[in-house]
Amino acid sequence: MDTAVQVQEKNRTTSMTEEILSGLQKSQKTLPSKYFYDKRGSELFEHICDLDEYYLTRTELEIMCNNISEIHRALGEKIQLVELGSGSSKKTRLLLDEIPNLKVYVPVDISGKFLRETVDELKSEFPHIDIEPVGADYTRPFDLPCPPDKVRTVAYFPGSTIGNFTKEKAADFLQQVSNLVGQNGALLIGFDLIKSEDVLLAAYNDSQGVTAAFNKNILTHINRKLRADFDVDQFEHRAIFNRDKSRIEMHLISLKDQLVHVEDEAFNFKQGESIHTENSHKYSQESFRAIAEPYFTPVATWIDSDRKFCIQLLESNSE
Repeated sequence: MDTAVQVQEKNRTTSMTEEILSGLQKSQKTLPSKYFYDKRGSELFEHICDLDEYYLTRTELEIMCNNISEIHRALGEKIQLVELGSGSSKKTRLLLDEIPNLKVYVPVDISGKFLRETVDELKSEFPHIDIEPVGADYTRPFDLPCPPDKVRTVAYFPGSTIGNFTKEKAADFLQQVSNLVGQNGALLIGFDLIKSEDVLLAAYNDSQGVTAAFNKNILTHINRKLRADFDVDQFEHRAIFNRDKSRIEMHLISLKDQLVHVEDEAFNFKQGESIHTENSHKYSQESFRAIAEPYFTPVATWIDSDRKFCIQLLESNSE
């Protein structure tokens, strides 16, 4: 590992420590959901996407498949496609197959090992595409590879991940993405639509317990990275629907009174106390437009026949 990579990894670990400690010091303990995604977490999420109850990925792929030609035309020619939180790039393969004039594909992911494995697969599948991976936390500013001249930068943010942000942080993130893609840039984004509470709760409480394992894996990740001693078996997954905020909330519930150490800090947990690990906000087209419009203008919208999910192409208002 060269010196630059070592420094980058040290900075990431320092940032993670600060965020974890800050979240656990709150009266309602929290953990940033981005730390679900070590290699194991990324693998578990890929499994979640194939579950019967988890309609989101299936529905989004259906929209992509049914409208890929129109999406291609809307994106235009000579594109640098920047995928934020690329994971296995499963959905992106549709775009890589269908956009003949794609100049550069930039997958961005916080899980460096998972990213490298995925990029190796993609390079063998798409040898004609310039693939420039970036290992980074996409919720913070980062540098893109320098694109060829006269190439439009399009950010791709699939999977309703925008729902993981609070409304305020979602607006901040969209501003950051607008700055990232720059003038004439665009954002292709997915978001989950408001629907039956029963459908929502089933999607985050699957019968096989994969979502529970995914939720608890964040503790395993912290144990490994930060000299922590969470007893993972003494926490239970729970997902609830917060009607007032139109969001699913994922929590980890302490099954007993216990003391947990992270680095040099100690944290007391009462039996039944929760750690809030993730939000998944559900939007109408109108409520999503309200947070996006200072930074982006919608130019195309695609929705499935059951009106469960929405994909939009937004053009940046950045000058």
